Amino acid sequence: MHPELYLSYSSAFLIGLLGSTHCLGMCGGISASLSMTLPVGKGFRLRQTMMLLAFNLGRVGSYALIAALIAIFSTSAAGQWRWAALLLMTLAGLLLIFMGLSMGQWWQGIRFVEKVGAPVWKRLAPLTRRFIPVNNPGQALALGALWGWLPCGLVYSTLGWAALQPTIGAAALTMLFFGLGTLPSMLATGYAANWIRNLQGNRGFRRSSGALLILFGLWTLPFQALMH
Repeated sequence: MHPELYLSYSSAFLIGLLGSTHCLGMCGGISASLSMTLPVGKGFRLRQTMMLLAFNLGRVGSYALIAALIAIFSTSAAGQWRWAALLLMTLAGLLLIFMGLSMGQWWQGIRFVEKVGAPVWKRLAPLTRRFIPVNNPGQALALGALWGWLPCGLVYSTLGWAALQPTIGAAALTMLFFGLGTLPSMLATGYAANWIRNLQGNRGFRRSSGALLILFGLWTLPFQALMH
């Protein structure tokens, strides 16, 4: 494994971890509702865990799939044209900066970016009703796979970074590590953990996370290459 890819995977995980409060707003409600349909009794915790893991496996799997589809075109373009690689790096950096500004509650321009995926979600959203209420892990997996296509600024920001990877597999792995970074908060929400709700409303945490995402974005921008 190349050191730069390791850095990218670990950074993608950190972005997912830092952006967890945004994930709670987008996916936290559906994650929490999975537990509400389960009858309380013997083996409840095991069934609850299986449901939550299945839903999040489907969600993260969709992130990796979307990254692979984008990388089919981005890796080819970046390999043929230098300007395409610079454009992708600039776009990825700007998206992370926009997401950081949104996380810190300084500017919500990322919402305009989220509208890009609205037409796809409009077609997929009705399909989610087929799996609600969720009665088994298979339904939770299918629901999560569909939910992974929900327009989300944080996902789009990381997808822009995944598109910079040299191979399709590396792009998919970048989003896999990003998705793993979101897991702690998503699972905690499913278990109705109060601490994660307090974290979501903590202004200091949101601003710190936003500032770090902005730094990631600035680090991604190809300043030196653009000057030349």
